[in-house]
Amino acid sequence: MPRSRRRSTLTIDDPKALRALAHPARQRIINELYNGEVLTATEAAELCGLTPSATSYHLRALEKWGIVERGDASGDGRERPWRSVAEHITVSPVAHQAAGASASAAFLHPWAQEVTGGIERAAEVIAADGADERTTMSRGRLWLTADEAKDLHRELEAVLKPYKKRTRANHPDGSVPRDGYWLLLPPPGADS
Repeated sequence: MPRSRRRSTLTIDDPKALRALAHPARQRIINELYNGEVLTATEAAELCGLTPSATSYHLRALEKWGIVERGDASGDGRERPWRSVAEHITVSPVAHQAAGASASAAFLHPWAQEVTGGIERAAEVIAADGADERTTMSRGRLWLTADEAKDLHRELEAVLKPYKKRTRANHPDGSVPRDGYWLLLPPPGADS
């Protein structure tokens, strides 16, 4: 199968596709692939704590929904790696609404656990070794028009783009991985 041209953003707008994403192993795979990694089923299985055959099942399900694709064959041709079909993945509010609260929660729960785990790991590092300039957390309220919110997203993506190209196999000496999260959500009681 020929590789598709990698696009900037994949938007999930089908509620069935959202339900397909609502599995912790699939979320872990997506996280790695959409952060620039190219993994075989065996490599992905090690990250997920599953067997290669179980991981292959999940990869094929993600392929069915156009979320991942097979890359070029490896040197020995035994196992083809998998990659993302885009640089970014986003889920439309329409998909969340159509999928229902339980499917949306199932999709978001592993992601929220990752954020919580990252915060806990940062606190452990700070407690053991002191502040780490590569780990920051910040929160604040912004008053934005719809156009300003779109512009802000584009500007942040432009700032992050050079760093997003770095992978496990391609990063400068001395660099360490950091997961970044950007949320722009309405506060409680706000008119959307």
